[in-house]
Amino acid sequence: MSAAPVTREQAFANARAVLDEALDRIARDRASGRLSPDAELSIRRAERRRADRTQPRAHRTAA
Repeated sequence: MSAAPVTREQAFANARAVLDEALDRIARDRASGRLSPDAELSIRRAERRRADRTQPRAHRTAA
């Protein structure tokens, strides 16, 4: 009567596929100039935040 449960791996793969499709659509809209200035600004801010998180931090050594 009930469907088989979705595995964690499958759930993540499904979510990643949906996210990738959305990012592709946003990239196409951005390239064709269909985004509003507010949306473009929001995307640039998000990209900057992500770049800040993915850059390795320089560790300071104790003096």
